[in-house]
Amino acid sequence: MKKYVAEFLGTYALVFAGTGAIVIDQETHGSITHIGVAITFGLIVMSMIYALGDISGAHFNPAVSIAFATAKKFPAKELIPYIISQLSGAVTASLTLKYLFPSNQFLGATIPAGSDSQSFILEFILTFFLMLVIINVAKGSKEQGMFAGLAIGSVVALEAMFAGPICGASMNPARSFGPAVVSGHTEHLWIYLVATTLGAILAIPIWSFLKTKSLQ
Repeated sequence: MKKYVAEFLGTYALVFAGTGAIVIDQETHGSITHIGVAITFGLIVMSMIYALGDISGAHFNPAVSIAFATAKKFPAKELIPYIISQLSGAVTASLTLKYLFPSNQFLGATIPAGSDSQSFILEFILTFFLMLVIINVAKGSKEQGMFAGLAIGSVVALEAMFAGPICGASMNPARSFGPAVVSGHTEHLWIYLVATTLGAILAIPIWSFLKTKSLQ
């Protein structure tokens, strides 16, 4: 149960701070800026990994949990409870923002700026590289693990910085699920559920291939 509570709290913090930065940027007519939003996402991810990583592994992302289960680095029996905890945290965070900013239309929902296919491909690639970093630092040496929060937070900030204006740079089904459900703008949600999950899963065989030691 502690693991599930940690996943709930971590995902809550991620969505509350990250999409909250988007909402407050809109409410204050750009005081945070796009770069500020990207940095906020990176910092909250990094902070929550260091705060809760020892308890739950700090997934905070259904696509990451599914990918870890695919890699047999995470027990399949815990997958559904983890995903429920993550989605619940995301929805609760969006409900909090809805209460605080009732007039905000989208609550930081991820909406494609261009075509659906453009955002789908971007989200797929972004999540692939994010997962590649996560699986390497999470399952690598102890020294790598100590820098996991910094490495993963940096990738989130980097990818949000350059791709955010086009696809929203979700990289996380829960991050998109909460704002979409609470704001009622679910028309593009499928992109952020499917593309991110597929991108994370594809990272596993690539990681496995790269990690396989040569016989020579």
